[in-house]
Amino acid sequence: MKSTSLLARTALAGALVSLSLACAAQAPQTQQAPAAVDGVPLLVPAVRAAHAARATMLASTRAGERIVAVGDHGVVLLSDDGGRSHRQARQVPVDVALTSVSFIDARQGWAAGHWGVILHTTDGGETWQIQRSDAAQDRPLFAVHFFDEKQGVAVGLWSLVLRTEDGGAHWQPVELAPPQGGKRADLNLFGLFADARGQLFAPAERGMVLRSDDRGRSWSYMPTGYAGSFWSGIAGLGGTLLVAGLRGSMYRSVDDGSSWQRVDTHTESSITALAGAGKKIVAVGLDGLVLSSEDGGASFAAHMREDRLPLTSVALDGQGHATMYSRQGVVAGAGAKDPSAR
Repeated sequence: MKSTSLLARTALAGALVSLSLACAAQAPQTQQAPAAVDGVPLLVPAVRAAHAARATMLASTRAGERIVAVGDHGVVLLSDDGGRSHRQARQVPVDVALTSVSFIDARQGWAAGHWGVILHTTDGGETWQIQRSDAAQDRPLFAVHFFDEKQGVAVGLWSLVLRTEDGGAHWQPVELAPPQGGKRADLNLFGLFADARGQLFAPAERGMVLRSDDRGRSWSYMPTGYAGSFWSGIAGLGGTLLVAGLRGSMYRSVDDGSSWQRVDTHTESSITALAGAGKKIVAVGLDGLVLSSEDGGASFAAHMREDRLPLTSVALDGQGHATMYSRQGVVAGAGAKDPSAR
């Protein structure tokens, strides 16, 4: 059986199975199949609901001044006031877990998730269109990243890598070589982030980070010395790289991933997401964990929210103010004025 970890389980939250989030390796849980006609699965639109802001949210980003967050059952939330209030997108064509979102400007973005779904928006997240799906099998995508309006990459379960050079109209699979000492490429790839030079990185299982210097056409493996899973990563100022995940583990590289050093996070709570603005970096995680760095990730101060919410995503504005999301939706008191994220 394949192994997975927190972000996989979080990304697969549509299964609504109560799992032990502290466990490092479990068999992957798949989302219930969509409705079917004559045995062919169908993808149906997300339901607009008054309680949408309480849905499990799995990823967030900024589209210009707007925050766009995506999550379970195709919920897309938009905020135009720094996270103080949210409203649901007008139209999302799928009712499946959306695990990742990427915007190249204030208008054009992409989201990815279960059933191999990739969505595209040209109006800042108000309405979305399906570019890709594979409802015949639930091989979920965990992350999507676009460099510009044409070139993008998506990654997911068991070393699934897809590329596009036409804005998502067509996606081509990329076959990965096995890691050194391995018989096949079967790592779960949980995230994507790029540095200022366009190098692309994918945090993965078994303490591995994958790097592509050609926008996803080819990849190399970069072991960190850690044995657990990384669920998120970020490229900071000056080329500093950070990856984080299970049990408070965070590793830092200042040489494009050739070597890694462990960062003391002062916690064993698992880290689910990172975001940065200038020298400020914020990480969030289980047990209400909020980590904040003012020196580009060289050191972090830890804070636990009193509500102990399992935090899943964080978005920062240009001043470093944080808006947070959780398995219970938008986090109250975690908008632009939340002192715990300063």
